[in-house]
Amino acid sequence: MTRKRRTDAEDNRRRIVEVARAAFAADGLDLPVREIARRAGMGVATIYRHFPSRQDLISAVLAEQVARCGEEMRAALADPDSRRALRGTIVRFGERQVHDRGLNEALLGSHASGAAFAEQRRTHAEAFAQLVERARGDGALRGHVSVDDARIALMAIASFRALPAERASSAIRTLTDLLLTAVLNEE
Repeated sequence: MTRKRRTDAEDNRRRIVEVARAAFAADGLDLPVREIARRAGMGVATIYRHFPSRQDLISAVLAEQVARCGEEMRAALADPDSRRALRGTIVRFGERQVHDRGLNEALLGSHASGAAFAEQRRTHAEAFAQLVERARGDGALRGHVSVDDARIALMAIASFRALPAERASSAIRTLTDLLLTAVLNEE
């Protein structure tokens, strides 16, 4: 019976984080816990049993997001094709600006919850710099493009998340394609 209860509790916790992630990504971190409980089909007490405070839930969701980004950066660094690795990283960054607006606001903006992940973000930035340098060294990136130039391109993509969602999606994809065309050498 204990094992069944633990499995149910673990399933509930995963479900809560999954629903909260989608809700926060779409609607921002100010979404009430009762709304997350409703979307998860659970009571508010169940949410608080797993996450004693709203901040604990936000931190769990952001930690998962940061971990996912870290895994993707490690995979990109391990990819022997530097052009594909850099292109994929920039495209995923753009997609996150479209699909994870609320989470990105916390991680890339001034939301207090994002501060706890500053070290991981620095590690991701260093990995991105390595990708850029490797692509330039391999001739996949135009020679005049620096790491700072590539970071400015990411900032330009991120700035579009302030647009209404329906406009941001199209604009971010267009800008991502334009920037990739400008910085990458032809295949």
